[in-house]
Amino acid sequence: MRKPHVVVVGAGPYGLSATVYLRTIPGLDVRTFGPPMLFWDQHMPIGMCLRSPWEASHIADPQGALSLDAYATASGRRFSKPIEIDGFVDYGRWYQRQAVPRLDPRQITRVERQHNGFQLTTDDGDVLTTSRVVIATGIASFAWRPAEFNHLPPSLASHSCDHKNLGVFAGKKVLVVGGGQSALESAALLHEAGADVEVIARAPQVRWLRWRKRMHRLGPMERLLYSPRDVGPAGMSQLTARPNILRLLPRAAQDWVGRRAIRPAGASWLVDRLQNVTISTNLHPVSAAPDGGRLRARFSDGSERTADHLLFATGYRVDISKYPFLDRQLLREIDQINGYPILKSGLESSVPGLHFLGAPAAWSFGPLTRFVSGTFFSAQALTRVVAAAM
Repeated sequence: MRKPHVVVVGAGPYGLSATVYLRTIPGLDVRTFGPPMLFWDQHMPIGMCLRSPWEASHIADPQGALSLDAYATASGRRFSKPIEIDGFVDYGRWYQRQAVPRLDPRQITRVERQHNGFQLTTDDGDVLTTSRVVIATGIASFAWRPAEFNHLPPSLASHSCDHKNLGVFAGKKVLVVGGGQSALESAALLHEAGADVEVIARAPQVRWLRWRKRMHRLGPMERLLYSPRDVGPAGMSQLTARPNILRLLPRAAQDWVGRRAIRPAGASWLVDRLQNVTISTNLHPVSAAPDGGRLRARFSDGSERTADHLLFATGYRVDISKYPFLDRQLLREIDQINGYPILKSGLESSVPGLHFLGAPAAWSFGPLTRFVSGTFFSAQALTRVVAAAM
């Protein structure tokens, strides 16, 4: 097998867009591994919709020929707005067939460093070497829930990313923990599937994006306040869309922008769907134990509830040590802070030739890299650095 110049690990929006941009470099041999759109297909429940609007949901490509609009025209598919997850998955797979037809669907199970580059092992035991690796494997490994509930079996407690079909909870009492989009939309889907649902939110109130919807109707003024990348509130959206400017700010300011841009909130189109769902705020679970095939949970106000399932929609916490394929010695060589790799230009880590795209890049380049719209910045920045090194 010929040694490729670059191996891209992961075939979601970030891995696919990186591959397409890298292949614009003359003479560069790029190989990409992984099932296309795996996280989106297997870890998002049926019926879920993207919170991001149409304009911020395109996967980047150099000519702009592989947008959602191009897919809708080519396929004849009529999209709902908001965009349903199955439509977005189909779009991503169409993108892959058009732009990365020779994708290798095998998964990489090990990445090790060698003196002249890296050695990678596939899930069927093949070994290949390369001088540059791009990690774009998504956030499934970072699903977070409070450690005090780890003793509960999956039949009683799980993370929202563990489920593709929430219909299995029909007729069950489910407590959904969280106050952001994932928690609120999971609650709506559970309710519509016939479950008895209560949302448990730590914040004193649930935030809704009603004002944002109204701001998006301002016509020309909207373009001044919101970048097409659409990450963050009015004004801040323009800053988060420019990561190289954002990272010039003092660290405290960068952290504040990151928190503010992605604080938990629900899309306005969920309000009506949750009218008959109980939402309890200023509350969080502190313990839970099995109770005759169900579970009994105790909460911060001293109350208790018995339910069939505790669903944690508590988000993701980046920690690259949870990537099972990264060799332990290689991990020790990567400069990190709070689980994030510290990245320089081209989203390159302290290990030369090792790049991280998507959510792991957020500490260095801001919240844009957590969203599909961040594929434009990431793929272009990566390609510039790789081209310069040729």
